[in-house]
Amino acid sequence: MERWNEFLRAVGENAAFLVVVLLIAAALMGIAYGLEYLIAKKTGISRKKMSVKKMAVIAMMSAIAMVVMLFEFPIPFLAPPFYELDFSEVPILICGFLYGPMAGVLAELIKVILKVLIKGTSTAFVGDFANFVIGCSLVIPATAWYQRKKNRSHALTGLILGTVIMAVFGTLFNGVYLLPKFAQLYGMPLDEIIAMGTAINGGIQNIMTFVIIAVAPMNIIKGAAATIIVMLIYKPISRVMHRMMAE
Repeated sequence: MERWNEFLRAVGENAAFLVVVLLIAAALMGIAYGLEYLIAKKTGISRKKMSVKKMAVIAMMSAIAMVVMLFEFPIPFLAPPFYELDFSEVPILICGFLYGPMAGVLAELIKVILKVLIKGTSTAFVGDFANFVIGCSLVIPATAWYQRKKNRSHALTGLILGTVIMAVFGTLFNGVYLLPKFAQLYGMPLDEIIAMGTAINGGIQNIMTFVIIAVAPMNIIKGAAATIIVMLIYKPISRVMHRMMAE
């Protein structure tokens, strides 16, 4: 009976996590769609419908992003090894610059699904969910701002805005939900996770200092790196983008 109760509790915990994943994914898509609607209304430019070409570009950028994500790496002097950095948001941002924030969210979702199918998960799916949600917190504001006026200045401003939002949201979301959920599903006590952070930086004493000292800098580094890379390839990519949109 005790094992049966443990089994039911495990099923309930995972089911609750799945419900949260689905609700947040739906909310992010709703936010992206709403922003596209408002931008289209403000600019007078109608939203591009889903076409075969658009789906092909989203799929291609998702696949490229998934490959880039496979080369994720830890920053051992900053955070415990289960926090890894990758630059897979670069092709996602380009996709969003081309077709808007909704396309960016779809590409982000497909990227994570492909990664899980090919490589599996080492974080009880919490890290993969975090990559999707926190990636969207960069992609949605950055691409939405760019869609308002498609020039280099708006691209840079959008990327900076996205980085700030990702740093703030990622820090809060990790502290409030992701770290406790990882500890629960992975079976690692939260105190042990905090101790891993303390071993790296003595200033980490609790979950709040953990996310401020370890998580926030990683999100800032990720956003800054994505900003620099996207801005460096902005001109050649923008020419391709305009040609594709004109076809």
